[in-house]
Parts: sequence; structure tokens; C-alpha cells
Amino acid sequence: MPVLSRKVPDSILIPTKTKDEIEAAICEGISRFEQGYMGWRLKNIHAYLIDDHILVRLQGVLSTAEQNLVKSVPAGKGWMLLKHARSQLIETGWPRLEWMVKEAAGVKVLSLHYDISTVTGEEIVLFTLAESPFPRNPKP
Repeated sequence: MPVLSRKVPDSILIPTKTKDEIEAAICEGISRFEQGYMGWRLKNIHAYLIDDHILVRLQGVLSTAEQNLVKSVPAGKGWMLLKHARSQLIETGWPRLEWMVKEAAGVKVLSLHYDISTVTGEEIVLFTLAESPFPRNPKP
């Protein structure tokens, strides 16, 4: 008797990671990126999976040199220099970040939005995904 095989529709596929697992993988990946690519350590990081977006909040990211730059350059130019430099570094690291998010969430990344506060030393990174990863519910 022949063996019948049926293709399972994509809508029936069950994701392999929970929401918490995806968020933890994003935090770990961003931490490695900040340390390895940017050369910076941070104090705190949280990732939030919200439908087809991943919001990452990093705290304590400004180095002493960056804090001094913001304070010492007159008329607000220090913070503009810092924001521009950080944005350029994130832009050049885009392929690494895109790959890391795709590995963690299992979904293609469409865009990245970035900003940093030179007052609080907080960074926000927002990834827009091609679709929601539909994480499965955690086991009871």
C-alpha cells in the first residue's frame, strides 16, 4: 500500500518557542551585539514581543566618555554628535541584528527604528517583523 504524504498548511504549524523564550533570546542577542560589536556593556535590557513588533529597552548604555561629550560640547551639539554616531553604528550592524532577530523569532525583519536618550542613557530599538511569530503558550 502506498504511503500518502500531505503538506501541513502553514496556518497549522506550531511555533517552537514561547513568547518568553523569544524575548529572552532577543535580550541575549542584543547584549552580545552591544558587547561584541559596539564594545559597550549595559546595565539592564528588556524585550517585549507585541504582535509583529519587538521593542527592546536598554538602560545604562552611555559610557563615561559619551556622557562627557554630551556635557562638554556647547549648544547641544554633543548630544547631536552622540545620537548621529550611535545611529550610524546601529545602521552598520543592521545585518547582524536582522539575522539575530530572525533566528530568535523565526520571522523576517522588515525594519528597525532606533533612538537614544542622552539624558537617561536609555536606548530604544523597535523591530518591525513581516508577521507575528505566533508564539505558543507556555506549558502549565
